[in-house]
Amino acid sequence: MQRRDVLRLSALAGAAGVLTLDPVTFAQAEERDGGDSGGGSGSEQTKTVTGHLPTGSPDFVYLPVEVPRGVREIAVSYSYDRPTVPAGTQGNACDIGIFDERGTDLGGRGFRGWSGGARTEFAISAEQATPAYLAGPVKAGTWHIVLGPYTVAPQGLDYKVTVTLRFGEPGETPKPVYPPQRAKGRGRAWYRGDSHLHTIHSDGKRTPAEVAAAARAAGLDFITTTEHNTTSSHPAWEGLWGDDLLILTGEEVTTRNGHVVALGTDPGVFIDWRYRARDNAFGKYARKIRQAGGLVIPAHPHGTCVGCNWKFGFNDADAVEVWNADFTPDDEVTVQEWDNTLVAAARGDGRWLPAVGHSDAHREPQVVGLPQTVVLADDLSRTAIQDGIRAGRCWIAESSAIDLSFEAVGGRGQHAGIGERLKVGRQDEVTVRLKVSGVGSGCTIRLITDQGQLYGTAIPDSGSGTAEWRTTASYAAYVRAEVRHAPADGGASGVPGRMAAMTNPIWLGER
Repeated sequence: MQRRDVLRLSALAGAAGVLTLDPVTFAQAEERDGGDSGGGSGSEQTKTVTGHLPTGSPDFVYLPVEVPRGVREIAVSYSYDRPTVPAGTQGNACDIGIFDERGTDLGGRGFRGWSGGARTEFAISAEQATPAYLAGPVKAGTWHIVLGPYTVAPQGLDYKVTVTLRFGEPGETPKPVYPPQRAKGRGRAWYRGDSHLHTIHSDGKRTPAEVAAAARAAGLDFITTTEHNTTSSHPAWEGLWGDDLLILTGEEVTTRNGHVVALGTDPGVFIDWRYRARDNAFGKYARKIRQAGGLVIPAHPHGTCVGCNWKFGFNDADAVEVWNADFTPDDEVTVQEWDNTLVAAARGDGRWLPAVGHSDAHREPQVVGLPQTVVLADDLSRTAIQDGIRAGRCWIAESSAIDLSFEAVGGRGQHAGIGERLKVGRQDEVTVRLKVSGVGSGCTIRLITDQGQLYGTAIPDSGSGTAEWRTTASYAAYVRAEVRHAPADGGASGVPGRMAAMTNPIWLGER
């Protein structure tokens, strides 16, 4: 089959470019089976398409498939070459997904699955689908297999796609069972959660059951399922929630210019990802996340993988993931960048972006709950957890072994906790107190303000300690706490050790 060498840039409004290939056609079931009106049960047809994509290809290459009547299942497999490339040059990486007869419009209803580069084959029928794909009838019409040439070698990318249609009775699609949006909880309390997790429904290796077990072992109260560009995991948690574990649904919207955690979106709601920062489309999809009841949380803004850096800005965000998995230099940069936004909020309208942390765990030995966000919420429910995060009533810890309390108290008994404002006069004395337990030996406490660190002290080797510092609102517009491990180089470089726990700020003074 010859590909049509035309960039249909208007095919997806706001997309970074689309190449549409010539369609693959199949015979009707009755034609193949000599007029059998019974649908040709048990028969199948297979066709293979090959092609070449040069460097600079558009983000998405669509292969139309004309699906006739009587198809029970569509199965797709693909492969592509991986030639040797010069040092420092990206090689070939190509993702895959599929849209059904309802079309490929951005945000449209045709989405049926996306496995990125995690799978080389998938199948969809009414009764079941490969993880990352959505079960449902295989109706007649033009389906589109979508290839995503993520990176292309200088030699270009040779691909092969094989499509198999299996004919027969369509079967019944099971009604999805989604997790409840409330668990028993403990009333108003601090709840621990990890809201960036992957399973076999995208590029993870764990099953939902294994993730749920790991969450309980980590002492978590809630988790959020956030697969890359798919909602197929939403009904996959049946029987895994309970009074002790709230399971929220969401998505990691994985664009070419950064990833965003859509935390707590309505079950089954898909958020599109086919745009770049230069398309000026993210605001629209941030609104869609909120319309679906979710929070907009940019993930690993300074991640080192291709496409992981956050390029969309933070104006549309509800919070930011400042700590992703093990605390590494990219997290250090993100924390400092986030702290700079606090300084801007102190001199501006007061709107600020809360910090959260997630494990982004995909497989062993990555640890579910490293780190975890600890949220003060009225109960263990989607709405209450989201309200706590949105208000910044949360702190981050590397494990459930760590506990802390952080408060600011005014001279007349005024009190404020994490994410709150202590309303005192600019020259009124304020006492800031931190109590921490469960950290390792060699850790230190740092109190950070809009001027930087203004107080620090060592924690006893027992792993428990307190800090008390006095200031005024004129001296510190806000104060937040960090608990750090000892620096790897003993402090010779001046770079602090990795994070053990950190809080959102307490704001000081009247606005």
